[in-house]
Amino acid sequence: MAAHGLRKWIITLTVIMASLLELIDTTIVNVALPQIMGNLGATLEDAGWLVTGYAVANVIVLPMSGWLGDRFGRKNYFISSIIIFTVASVLCGNATGLYELVVFRVLQGLAGGGILSTAQAILLETWPRGEVGMATALFGLGAVVGPTIGPTIGGYITDHFSWPWIFYVNVPVGALAAFLVSMFVKESPRYAKGQPVDWWGICFLALGVGSLQVVLEKGETEDWFATPYIGMLTVSAVVAAVAFIWRELSTDHPVVHFRILKYRSFTVGIFTSFSLGFALYGSVFIFPVFCQNLLGFSAQQTGELLFPGGVATICMMPFVGMMLKRGVPAQFMSTIGFILFFVFSFIMSGATLESGTHDFFWPLIIRGIGMSMLFVPLTTLAVQDLQGKDIGQGTGLNNMMRQLGGSFGIAILTTLIHIKSGINRNILSAYINPYNPAFTERQQHYMQGFLARGYSASDAQQMANRALEGAVMKQTMLVTYDNIYLLVGLFVLCCIPLIYLQKFKKNVPLPADAH
Repeated sequence: MAAHGLRKWIITLTVIMASLLELIDTTIVNVALPQIMGNLGATLEDAGWLVTGYAVANVIVLPMSGWLGDRFGRKNYFISSIIIFTVASVLCGNATGLYELVVFRVLQGLAGGGILSTAQAILLETWPRGEVGMATALFGLGAVVGPTIGPTIGGYITDHFSWPWIFYVNVPVGALAAFLVSMFVKESPRYAKGQPVDWWGICFLALGVGSLQVVLEKGETEDWFATPYIGMLTVSAVVAAVAFIWRELSTDHPVVHFRILKYRSFTVGIFTSFSLGFALYGSVFIFPVFCQNLLGFSAQQTGELLFPGGVATICMMPFVGMMLKRGVPAQFMSTIGFILFFVFSFIMSGATLESGTHDFFWPLIIRGIGMSMLFVPLTTLAVQDLQGKDIGQGTGLNNMMRQLGGSFGIAILTTLIHIKSGINRNILSAYINPYNPAFTERQQHYMQGFLARGYSASDAQQMANRALEGAVMKQTMLVTYDNIYLLVGLFVLCCIPLIYLQKFKKNVPLPADAH
């Protein structure tokens, strides 16, 4: 039964608070990796498992969260996930070695996956029928803003305190969230209580999704299939995925009910959620690298640049929810969101080495508005036909697809950057020859500068050539990043036809017996 009055808003703020714990921790560690490496004596490759381990554990639990909520009760499972996440945060902060820290990050990821989907399911059940768009908008505040502000918070804490504090800050928030859940959230029916556990399904799911996530996270740095363990994990991901699908379709009590794919809007919705994750996490990944590596911005400057876009998203979310409530088709709003994201990508594809912080303000505002008009309508369209226990199953699968979309996006974009930079390097290198007047003029300019500083002619020529090489590399990466932004923009435009395969509904009701 839906909640009303103050209780509804307390539950809403509570689940958003808990979701932010998980979503911010997805990206907050990234900027602290150098300090963690120095403190624990780890290499960058080893420290990368702090991110990979969390992501793998997270994506394994997401599709199972609906079944776990049905078996143990959504409220009990939610509180347990929050408590485990909070305890794991303390353990992470107290870790004395890298491998110890990786283990506790995996524990965090397992609990975090349970927090995210269960929070969304509770929120959908708490709001009255016909207001699911507003509920999704409020949940989207955390889902979209969390990954964006994570690096900003992490950079500030790392610069002003020490890396353990990126974990300790979770403790008071987690404790308060657990207390409020225990006081105000009502228990849901235990649909799976007493049913046999689908252990084979759980094993196949963990092996398949976990292997795929490791391949996506580590593939580029390990030169993909040139590394034996990447090849073996790819094979295990495919075999386990096939075995998992067969198992879930043949057992009476599956851990993931594929029957919800009979709803056309949900089936299309998981693909649009994948696209949303690709665009959201892919753009968040590209922008900081571009700003810091090419333009020389600090981590804090980059985080501050992203912040206004996050504010724009926060301001737009309630507006989008109200428009959905008033009957504006979610397909129309999603179309505008995709177009705005293309505009952002198109503007960014014209960036130069002279671009300053002021050049990125409006593009990032446009991106922030676009993301708010994507997350809420796309999620609303995906869950519009789900009822009862299908809500938990649906939110879990939907969130998993968004996470996988982000992983695929980062992996694909990283690979494309590597390939395109090689191609662009060869194109630009063709202009470095003594028959090119522009080259000889620039070379002489550099040489004269070094000669004026007292260097010998031979030293001046060597230094001029190195300076030219550096300039070519910068131009190479600039052209590469510009190309990647344009490709991302074209990708989101190609996703627009998908949303018109989903049902048109003026209001998306929740069933009366959803709680």
